[in-house]
Amino acid sequence: YQRRVRALILLNQSEMSWVHYTSDSHFPIQNLPYGVFHLKTENADKARCGVAIGEEVLDLKVLQEAGFVLNKSKCFAQNSLNEFMSLGRHVWKQVRAVLTKLLEKDEPTLRDNKELRSKALVKQSDVVLLLPAHIGDYTDFYASIDHATNMGKILRPDEAALKPNWKHLPVGYHGRSSSIVVSGTPIRRPNGQKKPPTSDNPVFGPSVRFDFELEMAFFIGPGNKLGDPISIPSANEHIFGAVLMNDWSARDIQGWEYIPLGPFNGKNLGTTISPWVVTLEALEPFCIKGQTQDPQPLPYLRDEASAHYDIELQVLLKTSSMDKAQVISTSNAKHLYWSWKQMVVHHTSTGCNLRPGDLLGTGTISGPSPNSYGSIMELSWGGQKPFKLSNGESRDCLLYTSDAADEEDS
Repeated sequence: YQRRVRALILLNQSEMSWVHYTSDSHFPIQNLPYGVFHLKTENADKARCGVAIGEEVLDLKVLQEAGFVLNKSKCFAQNSLNEFMSLGRHVWKQVRAVLTKLLEKDEPTLRDNKELRSKALVKQSDVVLLLPAHIGDYTDFYASIDHATNMGKILRPDEAALKPNWKHLPVGYHGRSSSIVVSGTPIRRPNGQKKPPTSDNPVFGPSVRFDFELEMAFFIGPGNKLGDPISIPSANEHIFGAVLMNDWSARDIQGWEYIPLGPFNGKNLGTTISPWVVTLEALEPFCIKGQTQDPQPLPYLRDEASAHYDIELQVLLKTSSMDKAQVISTSNAKHLYWSWKQMVVHHTSTGCNLRPGDLLGTGTISGPSPNSYGSIMELSWGGQKPFKLSNGESRDCLLYTSDAADEEDS
């Protein structure tokens, strides 16, 4: 059924809106992800909220001022989606329904209003995309069983791959929100303290085990009051939508520092997210049952509903000596063991309060086969098995010692 729905969407998506786009567009009328932008000819203080449709951005501030959406509010005139995120699912659905109606093929309201249309639709190529929210807090989980198992085997080959708690709760840690950046922002290779395997003492210098992590992340909507946990039945009411995420990692810095308190400088150097937030409503056709959780989670984490998503994910790598990027990993969000709902519920089970715009990451999403591993740490099996690129290069990390600090690998 899920494959049939996806096929029908691909066949029909380009015929359902008066806005022209190709059938393979990432932004058909069924998607309508939210973001924050300003024109390249404008200063950043003109930033406002928009929705992607084909190769265009629909300016929600213009529509709001024209009285089409939430005309008693100024939430879309702001430089973040936080206020809109706080309004809740009933409002999100209402706005989505209005936008979908305005963009439908046979709807003349915006299509035939030349003056309004010229103000409301701008080309994506003419805008600067910004972070979609002011991110107050950021938590990263460790929710892929294949990734956790691989890392356990690489780092602790003589021990059980999974720690005793892993199948009982979504393991996570609190990250650094100040260094979360939007796609396209340069990330410099970090300096840090690390201990080479052949040395008795640590050294300080550029990371030589720099890595990416293929993740997704989701933004919190209304959130909860301090001391008021969120339950499984209501968890989706607090999830606004999802983005792609790369949690850059300096493996050598992290390996020396992480015992006993976990990641610190090896992770805080930068986290990249995509600018467009895809809502849960847009993802509904791809919602599936997750893998069987054995042992069964404790009652507060149990969920019989479909709460995982069949979302295909890819990692492409282009080094400075390559003409075009090469796919080095193909994974899927369905490989997550713990669902987004379970992450929210466990996070708030102590009474911790989540707030609009908070970001929760899934952790690296790896699948069961080597070509689906979501980090170079796994693809090269801790550096033991460097992988070949199409131009003949071998890689067991993202940057080598000899690479320039502003290496153009991407």
